[in-house]
Amino acid sequence: MTISISGFCPQTGQLGIAISSSSIAVGQRCPWIAAGIGAVSSQNVTLPSLGPAILREMQAGTSAAQALEIVINDEKYRDYRQVTVIDSQGTSAVWSGEKTLGTWQTAEGLNCIAAGNMLANPTVPQAAIHAFEQYSGELGERLLGALEAALAAGGEAGPVHSAALKTYAAQDWPLADLRVDWADDDPIAALRDLWQRWQPQQEDYLLRALNPLLAPSYGVPGNE
Repeated sequence: MTISISGFCPQTGQLGIAISSSSIAVGQRCPWIAAGIGAVSSQNVTLPSLGPAILREMQAGTSAAQALEIVINDEKYRDYRQVTVIDSQGTSAVWSGEKTLGTWQTAEGLNCIAAGNMLANPTVPQAAIHAFEQYSGELGERLLGALEAALAAGGEAGPVHSAALKTYAAQDWPLADLRVDWADDDPIAALRDLWQRWQPQQEDYLLRALNPLLAPSYGVPGNE
């Protein structure tokens, strides 16, 4: 039901996740990120609490693999879970339980990790990895391009209805947090449209938050 690609940018320190699903509101349940710590995608039969629990372990000093092992070993229904983890050095780890749904596969690359279940074919995660490694530019663009490549490689076995893109920089709030919670057709294309609208403004919104005195015009009536 889900395809995700998580990545780290060593140039900027950003962490991010792009994800799509046949289910509603995948961005509300699956991607979890802590700035400077790591990113977790908790998917398949999703247990949202796995993301924050793994990030807490990593914040306490454990590696991505150790944090995943600690949390998943304590999870009663771990055979139903699929979880990816990447840390702020680009090191990744993954778990896919024995009851992961349908055709599933995972793939790891340089500063990235991808996983999916209910896939049209097992090559889909590797297509996302290849695209992420080939693309240049900022992290959000690379992640979204990788998700589009996964869709082009076959994507899910059934229709996709939701998609999300989340990135963090140094702050404890998202740099980008874009969601298409439901679309009857092609939520990844709708996510691309949101990104193209958001990306040119995201640094302005960050500047407004950090120093309103230097903020550019809001461009609304009444703003001088």
